[in-house]
Order: sequence, then C-alpha cells, then structure tokens
Amino acid sequence: MATSSHSERGRITARVSGAVQETLEAAAGILGSTLNQFIVQSALREAERVIEQERIIRLSEQEADAFLSALDNPLPPNDALVAALENYTARRNDQTGTFDWAPRPKHV
Repeated sequence: MATSSHSERGRITARVSGAVQETLEAAAGILGSTLNQFIVQSALREAERVIEQERIIRLSEQEADAFLSALDNPLPPNDALVAALENYTARRNDQTGTFDWAPRPKHV
C-alpha cells in the first residue's frame, strides 16, 4: 500500500499563454522570487484563503439571534432519537461491550 508524507515533494505543471507567463514572471521579478516560488506561494495563499472562508459561518443579526435561540430552547427529542438513545444505553451497558451496528444508506 502506498503511503504519503508531508515531506514528500509533488509536482504540479500548468500550461499557460505567453501573456500569462509574462505577467507571472514580472510579478515574481518584482518580489525577487523565482517564477516557481511565486506561483507556489500565490497558490498556497489562495488555497488557505478558500479553506478559511469555508470554515466561517456568516449570519445576519436576525439569523444569529435565531441560531442562539434554537441553542437556548432546543426542541424535545423525537421518537427516533429517544429510541436510539435507549438502544445505545442498553448496548453500552451490555457485558460484551460491543455494538451490532450496520450503516443505513443516506436518503438524498
């Protein structure tokens, strides 16, 4: 089985027009870096920005109030949740300490 390590180096190639290459080379030159360094640093910075944006939840004041209200005033558990908790509690207290669980397909 192949394993991956953060210390291993990967290779990324891209075909770009001459105009794009000239622009990238000019920007790299201004910063005093190689074209490769500039592309990697720029791509990494953008990748980190995209990932960070996906981690942030933006809510309006009204949405934030509704969210906090839902946390402060949760709905009572439905029958399925009560049954699941009872099942879990019974199995957790089983002397074997094992669970007999089979995943169910997700309904989309």
